[in-house]
Amino acid sequence: MLVLGQSQVESLLDTDELIDALAPAMADLSSGRASVPDRVAALVPEQQGFLAAMPGFLPSARVLVSKLVSLFPGNAGTSLPTHQALILVFDPATGEPVALLDGTAITAARTAACSALSARLLAREESTALAVLGTGVQARSHALAICRVRPIRSVRVAGRNPAKASALAEELSHVLDADIRAVPTYADALDGADIAAATTHAAEPVIRRAWLTPGVHVTSVGFNPAGREVDDATIAEALVCVESRRAALAPFPAGSNDLLAPIRDGVITADHVHAELGEIIAGSRPGRTSPDQITLYKSVGVAVQDAAAAALVVNAARRQAVGEEIGLG
Repeated sequence: MLVLGQSQVESLLDTDELIDALAPAMADLSSGRASVPDRVAALVPEQQGFLAAMPGFLPSARVLVSKLVSLFPGNAGTSLPTHQALILVFDPATGEPVALLDGTAITAARTAACSALSARLLAREESTALAVLGTGVQARSHALAICRVRPIRSVRVAGRNPAKASALAEELSHVLDADIRAVPTYADALDGADIAAATTHAAEPVIRRAWLTPGVHVTSVGFNPAGREVDDATIAEALVCVESRRAALAPFPAGSNDLLAPIRDGVITADHVHAELGEIIAGSRPGRTSPDQITLYKSVGVAVQDAAAAALVVNAARRQAVGEEIGLG
């Protein structure tokens, strides 16, 4: 069995290839071709955390995987990431386990890559201003991925900790060809933004309708069991898209509180979810219909994303003879 650590996964996973690979993966999911059971999670209430199991079979990539991922919001601001994961890859012809991968790097990369895919599908083509809300791993990966699909010339970074926002802006300035600055507030970052990437563990919404420019595309990937990233007014007005209706609207904590709370409170109904990304890719549902329309991609993460990423990593590792082979017998 091939074993790959975090640094190896990061070196093998190409962002552009991953964004492209996620399109057929999301189409497989929406068409029902992919096999993706409901995510199950063991809760750790005293830490507001959980350990989730996410198996999936992706026929377009001929890959069968299962991911174990922990989400512990209390790790924010520490040396440990909030998301930590392992991915086991199986041979879809025999069921034999063939690879064990660090899943933390894959989770960061595939989450940002699917947000970038949503921007490719829904953001205005002339989008040049990006707001990054948050200062962690996902904030960094989102800035890098979204700049691959739109001609971003300015990036504004905001977070709870001004020093961390400044540090991230400084780091990004060395790898992105754009004007990158840290700003004091989320509202400052969102002012004039064409695309907004929310990657926080906020207790109160960091995306508020009053702060948004007409025509903005919002991506929201954050999770806080006691909070939300997006306010009711934005949810109610936006063209809302998800990876999977079933996943996004599943009971807490698997689903999205950003959608479940306004449904519970009567602000919207489940029918307010306009489309899955795979439906837009297949052409069965339309995307943006006007330049001033606010579009919102709310992500909860689905196993086909991990499967698509894992397939790219394993194939690259085999070609480049990277990783350690171990026996289980």
